[in-house]
Amino acid sequence: MINASIFAVREVDSPYAWLRLTMSLLISMIGGVGLWSVVVTLPAVEADFNVARADASLPYTVTMIGFAVGGILMGRMADRFGIMVPLRFGAVMLALGYLLSSQAESLWQFAALQGVLIGMLGSSASFGPVISDITHWFQRRRGLAVAIGASGSYLAGTVWPPVVQYFVDTQGWRDAHMIIAGICLCTLLPLSTALRQRSPEAPVPVSGAQPAMQPVPEGDDIPLRGPVVQGLLLVAGLACCVAMAMPQVHIVAYCGDLGYGTARGAEMLSLMLFTGIVSRLTFGWIADRIGPLRTLMLSSALQGLSLLLFLPFDGLVSLYFVSALFGLAQGGIVPTYALVVRRVFPAAEAGTRVGLVLSATLLGMALGGWMSGMIYDLTLSYDAAFLNGVAWNLLNLGVAIFLWQQLDRRGPARAAA
Repeated sequence: MINASIFAVREVDSPYAWLRLTMSLLISMIGGVGLWSVVVTLPAVEADFNVARADASLPYTVTMIGFAVGGILMGRMADRFGIMVPLRFGAVMLALGYLLSSQAESLWQFAALQGVLIGMLGSSASFGPVISDITHWFQRRRGLAVAIGASGSYLAGTVWPPVVQYFVDTQGWRDAHMIIAGICLCTLLPLSTALRQRSPEAPVPVSGAQPAMQPVPEGDDIPLRGPVVQGLLLVAGLACCVAMAMPQVHIVAYCGDLGYGTARGAEMLSLMLFTGIVSRLTFGWIADRIGPLRTLMLSSALQGLSLLLFLPFDGLVSLYFVSALFGLAQGGIVPTYALVVRRVFPAAEAGTRVGLVLSATLLGMALGGWMSGMIYDLTLSYDAAFLNGVAWNLLNLGVAIFLWQQLDRRGPARAAA
């Protein structure tokens, strides 16, 4: 009989691990439809239910909140039962959510189904749990692998909007939801079988890989305790995405205010997402060489700089350039949190702890989008909103520097329990 631990060792950094990563990327891209379809169908839903634009935006807010809460729930489920259970459960809930929402008779029914079934119990299973699972299968190139997996949400934002828009234009938004339900059910369930093998219990030392953090004795120079590290990561995740939300959520409206038209703003948003994919891959490669906390500091500093560049450069061509630069800067931040979690906390807690941090980033996006709009309403300008984003970015950078000083500069050490 083959020893199970030997089999697990053989699979880490193996061709199977890369195949598993490919399947994970596809799952994340397909399951990420829940984050984008609600944006595309907003005008049609608004007209169908005859509601104001602010009310029609409610399903998006509820979806983000549900997605954040679901990331924690699905992460705990993955830690306890393995990745297969949340993936299959999420696929069924996602399909059911789209099927039932197509029959919604009021905006409140639509928003509830969008938030609970699609956001919290559906799409969330294809993000946080998938990213945490990837960390178990790679040691030598873990940073790059996590960056590839985390790009699934950006790929979803690239692939799904035109597909959903086509179905809405040709079939109507209700039939479009039924079609999406069928696509999700028929693809996510078969793809999930590729991840049926349980992840290795613990990371395997590999030549050339970063050493795992080890416990250190009690003393005056003890590293930060686990709850403190987790809390600081939550603050960092919230802060970076409050800053990130300013251009991502408001670039379309900003271009409209400048007289360039919303179509130019939509092109800049697409450019941000595309360069964000490039950024995640690049910073994943960098993280494998300089470590996650140094990578976090670098990406955070570049994001703050690119935010500042929106203030003096508001010409059409320069905005395209700054938007691309912003995407190249910010894409490396979020994946590094999963890498920090794996360096500091036990592998068995990865799903829950990664889910917590990623949920904080989603709440940061929701808060940042709302806060930037509120600041604009008060000042009738986006200048103060950009500066507010820079301030939150400085908080993120400060947390990153503090964690680096406490955990990396003192030498590799696992956070005390």
